[in-house]
Amino acid sequence: MNGRSLTVAMCAGQVGSLLPHVVVPAVMISHLVPQWGLSNAQAGLLAASYAAGYMCAVPVLGAMTDRIDAKRLLLLGSLLSAAATIAFGVFAQGMISGMLLWALAGIGFAGAYMPGLRALTDRLDPGDASRSVTLYTSSFSLGVGLSFLSSQLIADAMGWRWSFVLTGLGPLMMVWTAWRMEPRVPQVRSGALLDFRPVLRNRSAMGYILGYGAHCFELYGMRTWIVAFWSFVVARHGAATPLDAITVSVLVTLIAMPASILGNECSIRFGRHRAITCIQLTSAAVAVLIGLFADGSPWLLLGLVLLYGITVPADSGSLTAGMSASAESGFKGATMALHSTVGFGLSALAGWAVGAALDAGGGSDSPTAWLAGFGLLAAGILMGPLALRWSRAGPQESPDPRAKA
Repeated sequence: MNGRSLTVAMCAGQVGSLLPHVVVPAVMISHLVPQWGLSNAQAGLLAASYAAGYMCAVPVLGAMTDRIDAKRLLLLGSLLSAAATIAFGVFAQGMISGMLLWALAGIGFAGAYMPGLRALTDRLDPGDASRSVTLYTSSFSLGVGLSFLSSQLIADAMGWRWSFVLTGLGPLMMVWTAWRMEPRVPQVRSGALLDFRPVLRNRSAMGYILGYGAHCFELYGMRTWIVAFWSFVVARHGAATPLDAITVSVLVTLIAMPASILGNECSIRFGRHRAITCIQLTSAAVAVLIGLFADGSPWLLLGLVLLYGITVPADSGSLTAGMSASAESGFKGATMALHSTVGFGLSALAGWAVGAALDAGGGSDSPTAWLAGFGLLAAGILMGPLALRWSRAGPQESPDPRAKA
């Protein structure tokens, strides 16, 4: 496989890899919280263990792609992701065992997502990279949307354990894709495996990396708690609520894919920094409005939540494409590793932090708590434009024929 066929296969494999991705947030309010007696902060911590496992593993696994063929890591990581997700469904008995198994699933995904991106870009012509990277990253949202849908439907029909067992088969699609790739051995660079100093000195790349961290904080905070928030709306308004929590969670994630593609096209037309900054400022404003009107009309909230579903992911492809374009030759894997470490580290923080904000605001049944939760997400995403402004003081990446700096 190469070129367009490789991009299509990687996007399909990515969707399969992501089928287990949000099973915990999707079923925790209706199943895990009442069965295991969890507080909001504990539920957020359980959901965050996936991102925490990812964060701990990705510096090593991402940097290893500078030394070995990324397809090997992609194959092994996808196998581990499948095994750990199925094990959660079979063996998890409470918060501690659940966190350990879910963290192991996150480690498996760490061997799949960024190594998958490296495996893809190593096999593409430079002129194809920007849009192919955006398609790969935007297919993330399609996979998450299907994860929300399938996990909730399976849990309601067959029990929550089956939602883990069946979605755990999804990463096997990426195993097949990795097996079909032609070998590609990178030129091995000198230096220690975890030497990130050249990346930290690359001010242009660091702007995108820190901006991606702000993006991930908002994205995972929203995705972890969107089912709980809309369940709150349904409880307040009953039959007047236009859609149920399953439908809203799926819609919010499915519209993320075209939103990310559109955001990247805006970056190509207007420049990455300008487009990303406008998107992130708009997203912060929408988050605040959702919090302010948390007890308002369900139709107004539906419109705001769907708009939020567009603004939150719209900067994702541009941030990742900008990071990839800014990476120094020989340190591409290390740059991707740091990019993903920062992003998923703040993702793990977001799941717990929003849960803690809800507890501090009076619990998930309180409108004040949701104002605190969405206000926290707004504060997080506002760090993105500051990071990009800081990075402009340093040298920018070489001009990209498909995007402006």
